Amino acid sequence: MCPRGRFERFRPGGNDHFEGVHPARPAVGAPRPNARLTETVTGLPAGDALDLGCGAGGDALWLAGQGWQVTAVDISAVAVERLAALARSHGLGERVTAMTYDLHESFPPGTFDLISAHYLQTPCDLDRAAALRSAAHALRPGGRLLVVDHGSAAPWSWQQDPDTRYPSPQEVAADIGLAPETWTVERADAPRRIATGPDGRTAEVTDHVLLVRRTA
Repeated sequence: MCPRGRFERFRPGGNDHFEGVHPARPAVGAPRPNARLTETVTGLPAGDALDLGCGAGGDALWLAGQGWQVTAVDISAVAVERLAALARSHGLGERVTAMTYDLHESFPPGTFDLISAHYLQTPCDLDRAAALRSAAHALRPGGRLLVVDHGSAAPWSWQQDPDTRYPSPQEVAADIGLAPETWTVERADAPRRIATGPDGRTAEVTDHVLLVRRTA
């Protein structure tokens, strides 16, 4: 593992799609955490967290600010470098380890009390069910896996195909295929919220939320 507040490159090069996306976005001074994360985690005792596909880093920074020790991974080296710099600038460098990681190749080592996968939906090669299954197995007893997917497309989304189908949380759980004697589904629903786009526009969107707890 790399020193806290710095970044480690697990796999050279990264992915061309996301290496093009992140440089095109301006660096964010204080990225916001996802609403489904804050509503789920608030009140839980802090521990070790893994943020899969950390992006701009709002979730990782928020968790670190709540006392969690966070490992944040993303396929984009640009996103990881920006997050490491933000963690240092916010005085959270000792609580955040940011790493470039290709989940199509392998899964980060370690065990965790919380694993968060927000909008881990990508046009790139990824066996998502296998990655989420690995995440569930990386939970400590009592730990939780939070999977939040798009249930609809915002007007500013890159995905505007009207024929796009958004699997339900129950379908995602079935694809992961976890044994009920070891993992319990605590939440599987499709709440709506008002989202704000990069240009300030707002729209109602649907999230598909799956929360799994390891019981044994």
